[in-house]
Amino acid sequence: MIRGLVGICVAAAIVIGGLSVYLGPDGMKSCGQSPDQVAFDCQKVDAIVAISGGDTSARTAQAIELYKNGWADKLILSGAAADKTGPSNAEAMRRQAINEGVSPSSIILEETSETTKQNAANTHDLFTNNDITSVILVTSAYHQRRAGLEFGQRAGTNIRIVNHPVASDNQWSPWWWTTPGGWFLALGEFFKIIIFYLGGSR
Repeated sequence: MIRGLVGICVAAAIVIGGLSVYLGPDGMKSCGQSPDQVAFDCQKVDAIVAISGGDTSARTAQAIELYKNGWADKLILSGAAADKTGPSNAEAMRRQAINEGVSPSSIILEETSETTKQNAANTHDLFTNNDITSVILVTSAYHQRRAGLEFGQRAGTNIRIVNHPVASDNQWSPWWWTTPGGWFLALGEFFKIIIFYLGGSR
């Protein structure tokens, strides 16, 4: 019986650890606070892209921190209005960035996307129009894998995308597996990734 319980605990730890690592890839995990010119994914990029949804404020704060630390000279903020009677999510993100000292001239908005697929597709033209060939993509950790897949598919091979998730926000933390909501997000994203590979996405 004890051996069985140990086996169950080990299996659970593998599933939890595997999901955490898989859903939240971080291309910058070995980088310092500021960019350098040695490690490929630790070099300065053309823009930082933050997409709304979940804890939008935390995603925006992460993008602002990267901007202030010199990782890029432009912020692309993407997302339609959650409440159609108010401003777009991207506009709310812009206001947050300006309040924290980001120059308005450094901010590019994409205000029509309602899904991850649309975030990726609609920012593609912004990349082309602004001569952007490298970006750091910021979203919540549970959402990072799927967002990176969508952007990788729609941005084209000429755009270098570096994943960098928000490690912890009001929906997700290293202890996500202790709550039903954490499992709902994790399994939901995992199945959406399967759908992506089967040829569909949202």
